[in-house]
Amino acid sequence: MQAECVYEKIDRKLMTKPFLFFLLVLLASTVVIAIRFAKGLGFVSNMSDGYPWGIWITYDVVVGTAFGCGGYALAILIYILNKREFTPLIRSALLTSALGYSLAGFSVVVDLGRYWNMYGLLLPTRWNLSSVLLEVALCIMAYTLVLWVEFLPTFAERFGIDVKKLEKVTMVAVILGLILPTMHQSSLGSLHLISTVKLSPLWHSSFLPLLFLVSVVLMGYGMTAVESLLSSYSFKRPYETHLLKKLSPYMIYLGFGWLILRFLDLIFFEKMKYLFSDSFLSVMFFLEVFLFLVPSVLFWSDRQNLTPRRIFIYSFLYVLGGTLYRFNVYLVAWSPGDNWVYFPSFMETLITLGIVSLEVLIYLVIVKKFPVLPATQGVK
Repeated sequence: MQAECVYEKIDRKLMTKPFLFFLLVLLASTVVIAIRFAKGLGFVSNMSDGYPWGIWITYDVVVGTAFGCGGYALAILIYILNKREFTPLIRSALLTSALGYSLAGFSVVVDLGRYWNMYGLLLPTRWNLSSVLLEVALCIMAYTLVLWVEFLPTFAERFGIDVKKLEKVTMVAVILGLILPTMHQSSLGSLHLISTVKLSPLWHSSFLPLLFLVSVVLMGYGMTAVESLLSSYSFKRPYETHLLKKLSPYMIYLGFGWLILRFLDLIFFEKMKYLFSDSFLSVMFFLEVFLFLVPSVLFWSDRQNLTPRRIFIYSFLYVLGGTLYRFNVYLVAWSPGDNWVYFPSFMETLITLGIVSLEVLIYLVIVKKFPVLPATQGVK
């Protein structure tokens, strides 16, 4: 499936200063995770019955899996729209996706109060078939496996195994990889359909599943561009500008499309009156709109003169916009009542930083030891 492009490993020293920095953060986080399992959630976290999600689920799962949707977003282009020119970007996107989803699963283990009951997820007799959260959990678990199966040709190539022997397996994985994220990413929005009172009207909407799905594809393209440019800069490789320029129109369409959906919801359901009903939430709403609108306009106006710097900034703004939208839905615009407040504790935040550091460390190891990035001979 990925034989159309030649890939190479990055022959660089592993123990660099950035690597050691992320390693130190991970070690500090590991100590706090050990304390969490020894002392319980309440000892390290400010989560409560009013705010049961906290920063762990909001960032590590809801946002983290969105960061990891580059593989899904590119698969739509490559395998559905038959845009094979984007194939050089697929392996790095798959790696980012596989790591993002794997560590989201790990963060759920840290987050669950009674984590020892997780085996119940594998027992159909204990399933609540009316639960959207069940579908999210099963889909994410299955998609994590699918992503690593899709990534198998990279490992096979490294150890001299014929990649063609894996084509049937990876083809099935690609098909599942197009179905599963469509289900669970929209369902992450569906989770809040029942929050008719606790979620601000500016964010509560029957459009939530569609808004989450459209924004996650956009974040997937944005993260693909950001990851490509960062890796090229860090490893002193040629920028993949020619491919990222071709990717930009899809980000423009999705950016404007998401904004149209957002305001159609407000207009159709007569919610424009809430735009200025709460000063703080109004600021958060317009900041969210700003982060989708500005890169869409700039991408469009600069489409003939896009440079790596501009592509990075505009793509990063999209990623920030999608991140803020998810934080707004799951934390900022969520109000369980006057008696509940939440702000992440230091140890809670450190665990999140540790999980991010672990993802960066594994990415660096795999990219330097396995053929993930496209060979520089094929990059213009």
